[in-house]
Amino acid sequence: MKKLLLSMPLFGVLAFADEAEPVLNSGDTAWMMISTALVMLMTPIGLALFYGGMTRSKNILNTYSMVFGAFAIAFIAWIVAGFSIAFGTMEGSMNQFIGGFSHVMLDGISWKEFASVELGQLYPKFIFVVFQGTFAAITIAIASGSVIERMKFSTWMIFAAIWTIVVYAPIAHMVWGGGYLFNEGALDFAGGTVVHMNGGLAGLVLALLIGKRAGYSKVAMKPVSIILTAVGAGLLWFGWYGFNAGSAFGANAIAGVAFLTTTVAASVATLTWLAIESLIFKKPTLLGAASGAIAGLVAITPAAGFVSVGGALIIGIMGAIVAFFGVSILKKKLGFDDSLDAFGIHFLAGLWGAIATGIFALNDKDLLWDGPLKASDDRLGQIFVQFESALIVGAYTLVGTIVVYYIASFLTGGARVNEDKDSQGLDESVHGERGFNL
Repeated sequence: MKKLLLSMPLFGVLAFADEAEPVLNSGDTAWMMISTALVMLMTPIGLALFYGGMTRSKNILNTYSMVFGAFAIAFIAWIVAGFSIAFGTMEGSMNQFIGGFSHVMLDGISWKEFASVELGQLYPKFIFVVFQGTFAAITIAIASGSVIERMKFSTWMIFAAIWTIVVYAPIAHMVWGGGYLFNEGALDFAGGTVVHMNGGLAGLVLALLIGKRAGYSKVAMKPVSIILTAVGAGLLWFGWYGFNAGSAFGANAIAGVAFLTTTVAASVATLTWLAIESLIFKKPTLLGAASGAIAGLVAITPAAGFVSVGGALIIGIMGAIVAFFGVSILKKKLGFDDSLDAFGIHFLAGLWGAIATGIFALNDKDLLWDGPLKASDDRLGQIFVQFESALIVGAYTLVGTIVVYYIASFLTGGARVNEDKDSQGLDESVHGERGFNL
């Protein structure tokens, strides 16, 4: 749980008496700034390269621009209203779903204010704002992978801005900010439901609404560079330590747990994907290794600070299996054009991770904040809450994405590029540049 995750013993004894003023924890401050920078690296560099390498050469620059642009505009949307909706509070029953607008443009937040004195989070609240903003940005950027090579850049940018406020922020509030799912006891350590299920499902919805790429399943659509994709995957893995370990909100023992489980799950998922490819296709691929690593990272994200090494191993193995099924079997069987498999890897692996968190979360009072499992060791109750969380997030993302898509499409005179621009390639026709001048 993001906002109210850790109990006081995990932070150590506070260095002040009850009546004394709280003092900045320089170690936690440094760790949270580093973690924020690591998460920031994941989007305009890691994810952009991961996606860009899988794109056709005529559209690589456009793909990179969609990810890069999404980060920039989503973060501004986050500052304008997203943070207030996600982590603000309001009177009455509406607080179950949104946090209100009292902190629009960060109004009412002082540069001297701590993230949470009550929970011992003695680093500036502004750092918390930026940290959470990088999560909002990568969520919408994930969805871009489903509609590359055919969506107008203008439509995409407007969609990303509105979606961050209308879809992402309320979900973050419900799960992390003291809303309904938080109060129900849903566990999501670093974003299995809020980020990966949310972004992956939004991508699928967009892909279905905008339609398939011209020539899909009829002409070869070879990736421009698997090496770029592998480099992107490596940078994503590197940044993921800020994503998961940073979600402990301090340089503490829980960060160590998340650091370890993240590495275990990603490693075993990589090996699992390679093993499956070797058995089915007789050739282990670098793209498969990269995909497996990301699937494992996605799957462990909601559970990273809650499970043991054994739990991380199982989550990683099954995360790779579920994602492989989504990418290699389900997509072909259903015939949808999820260009870069945001749904198969992020939604499906994220869904598995969310449910698995309820199954494998340790009954350790220092690891769980609240919920049925902590209160009464009600394992089935916790699993039910995890299913409830996945269902509500999925339903809201589905409806919200459809509404925002049609708004953005209306504002830009349609969401899809015309045939001439499509044929020429979006790099030159939209941006007037080439990804590679060879």
